[in-house]
Amino acid sequence: MPDLRTLGWVKSVANEDDATLPVLFELDHGEKQTIILARKRGASKVIIDERIGRGVAEYLGLSVTGTLGVLAKAKSLGLIPSFFEAASAMRQQGIHYNADLIARLAQHLGENGK
Repeated sequence: MPDLRTLGWVKSVANEDDATLPVLFELDHGEKQTIILARKRGASKVIIDERIGRGVAEYLGLSVTGTLGVLAKAKSLGLIPSFFEAASAMRQQGIHYNADLIARLAQHLGENGK
């Protein structure tokens, strides 16, 4: 993983108070902050992979995509050469994605997926 502070398109922001929405109490810190900042800044979409966090975000009216959705969009826009290779590289680094899901998405995007 790159040091995100070195990427010019990444903006670091201060943590927000998370005591205002009791529905957020069950989420981890990153999911809470994502939802709070999205609501505060009027974002229409958030990137959350965890099932509970996705459900809470949708309950609060946010559109949700996951990391694999971002990779799929990047592939469809020609920003990355291979969805399958990018997703597989993330799995090799210890990020837990279902291999069958990756293969199905790759096939949907016109890749072999193997």
